[in-house]
Amino acid sequence: MLYQAHEYFRSMLNPWSELSGIVSKSLHNPSSQYSFLPYSERMAALLQLVYRIGKDYEKPVWKIKPLNIEGQIVPVLPEVIVSKPFCNLLHFKRYSNDLATLTKFMNQPKVLLCAPLSGHHSTLLKDTVCSFLKDYDVYITDWLDARTVPLELGNFDLDNYVEYIQEFIRSLGNDKNPEANQNLHVISVCQPTVPVLAAVSLMASNGEKTPATLTMMGGPIDARKSPTAVNSLAMQKSLQWFENHVIYTVPDNYAGVGRRVYPGFLQHAGFVSMNPDRHFRAHWDYYLDLVQGDKEDAQSHVAFYDEYNAVLDMTAEYYLQTIKVVFQDFALPLGTWEVKGQLVKPQDIKSSAILTIEGELDDISGCGQTQAAHDLCTGILPKNKQHLTILKAGHYGIFSGRRWRHEVFPYVQEFIQNHSL
Repeated sequence: MLYQAHEYFRSMLNPWSELSGIVSKSLHNPSSQYSFLPYSERMAALLQLVYRIGKDYEKPVWKIKPLNIEGQIVPVLPEVIVSKPFCNLLHFKRYSNDLATLTKFMNQPKVLLCAPLSGHHSTLLKDTVCSFLKDYDVYITDWLDARTVPLELGNFDLDNYVEYIQEFIRSLGNDKNPEANQNLHVISVCQPTVPVLAAVSLMASNGEKTPATLTMMGGPIDARKSPTAVNSLAMQKSLQWFENHVIYTVPDNYAGVGRRVYPGFLQHAGFVSMNPDRHFRAHWDYYLDLVQGDKEDAQSHVAFYDEYNAVLDMTAEYYLQTIKVVFQDFALPLGTWEVKGQLVKPQDIKSSAILTIEGELDDISGCGQTQAAHDLCTGILPKNKQHLTILKAGHYGIFSGRRWRHEVFPYVQEFIQNHSL
């Protein structure tokens, strides 16, 4: 009933939110007579804040800016190249009329960015994507909101996730060229570090070619190390507790009606509750920026929260299996995880180089959790293993923002270059 109650509340709140936005624009518009009323700036700012708190946040669009390559403007548009019930594989296609530029693009290494399926949309990695676009052929996993997937399309769990990653890796290789994966570089951010390592491990165990490199960033490979508040909750509560307290059924106003999910609005509430003071200050500063006419800072707030507040539902079976496998059984580091009856053995990976990246102040995946991959991948030579810790960086800082662009990305770029054909 909680999901239905939430939808009812949203339907009641939306008209007032929209009205607040309309009145705010009227008070702010210098050509409107209402903008001359006393304290109109403060009232407009307050109503705009009310509008943004109450509005629905849809999945953000990519809006990738065109590239400037040697004075040539190159548009970039995402296209779906593999469509699955719960995920699309997107390719960021770069358009150019110059034959030399197109030939250059064709010879560039492929990068598969594995976006997290843990609340936010894949657009959370926009900054990550943009960094790679000039020198790499970029692809990303674009997970779908479970509430939009009809029940007749089946279920989706962690084992299915692993299979999806394997299919995407194979699709980016070339069946006519068995060496194709040697120029493919897989980068997993946060949650997918675990299923990506499993996917590649199983491919290695089955004698398949594995990607040239695996870069794992801020993920819970071994959640026993430096457990965070997020880890502790998953460890302390029983699986039955999670099923009883966070799993609900999609209501009948969505295509996925009847599907059991961990709703996005509950995930968002959890995100905010981790740092309530920080979010309160951010919204207060936004109000002050509007009053003072600081458009640049106000727009930065809007851009961040348009992304942060857009969340998706996850299937119940995927969420619960992840809790059990990753945070309660520690099945990957203990060597007990089976996917569709086959044991996951990271030690079988031999031809892929690995890079692990952590933020010193990461409050989601603690220090050491990602680096644990090195101890598991014993088949990889020490010279093909690297680790990077970004001092004073939090979780998001290792894949977006200034720290990503100036510290992390150049390191990743050099690592890929050293292990490309």
